Amino acid sequence: MEITAQLTNRAIEPPAFRPAGNTGAVAEFNGIVRGEENGAAISALRYEAYESMAVREIERLLNELAREFPCHRAWVIHRHGWVPAGESAIFVRIESRHRREVFALLAAFMDRLKLDVPIWKVETRAA
Repeated sequence: MEITAQLTNRAIEPPAFRPAGNTGAVAEFNGIVRGEENGAAISALRYEAYESMAVREIERLLNELAREFPCHRAWVIHRHGWVPAGESAIFVRIESRHRREVFALLAAFMDRLKLDVPIWKVETRAA
């Protein structure tokens, strides 16, 4: 699987979409910072990451999941530092021949991301 994984401290700009010739399904996910955390209003969340390990772990995880859910292309962009409420903390795009694999891989990846990838939500700013 072709994988592009990156961390950034800037607003996420989804990459231009140019499907491969064998693409029949694409799913995108934007994880948005909500304006509340644990019932309290917030203006931002701060994420910390062990960057080089996080990128390697994202790639490893996607390759592992692609054995079960064959897909051919994935993009993951995760922010670190302060992320204001209403902005994306993570963007994921998965391409495959069929929708079933796209949705399954995306769901499994998001479930495993929080468990396996060294990116942590560490602080909130009150609204």
